[in-house]
Amino acid sequence: MYSIKNNLENTIIIKKSKFIGKIFFVNNKDETMDILNSIKNKYTDSTHICYCYIIDNIIKFSDDNEPSNTAGMPIYNVLKNNNLNHVLAIVIRYFGGIKLGAGGLVRAYSNCVNSLVKENTIELKDGYRVLIKFNYDKIKDIEYILSKVNIIEKKYNEDIVIVFDISIDDFTDIKNKLHNIVNNIEIIDKIFIN
Repeated sequence: MYSIKNNLENTIIIKKSKFIGKIFFVNNKDETMDILNSIKNKYTDSTHICYCYIIDNIIKFSDDNEPSNTAGMPIYNVLKNNNLNHVLAIVIRYFGGIKLGAGGLVRAYSNCVNSLVKENTIELKDGYRVLIKFNYDKIKDIEYILSKVNIIEKKYNEDIVIVFDISIDDFTDIKNKLHNIVNNIEIIDKIFIN
């Protein structure tokens, strides 16, 4: 199973229509909805915001009032043909006044997403989202141990709380290093990481 290495953006112009493509790695549907809502709020003046996401067995795509199967389905086909998972692809279109026809739309949406996927794929690894809690005097040790880990969140309350993502393969090693210096290690969720 594969996903994307980097969240990317591109813009292509076809017969005066502007297509802005964006692709994101996503862990779950809530994260996907947050990104989609943010894009819809940012590009309120666009003509169409078409998308597709694939998260395990959850697949959804939208033509956003483009002719049926000329936007969402071509985006889906690019993702499916590249065996991608945990991915959200969005194409924002500003109509340029010249109709592209069904074939032109399929090519435009496909090409826009294809350029975001090309040389941007990576094999997904099983991982965990982990929460740790520790005293303030341990911060330097913890930061050193977690220096190569994807930190999602830090909270400074009575104790410091850090949430991070790590592959299952690396978890045991990190857990052993953290064992004597943290008050609490909790696996929050099983995830895929890229």
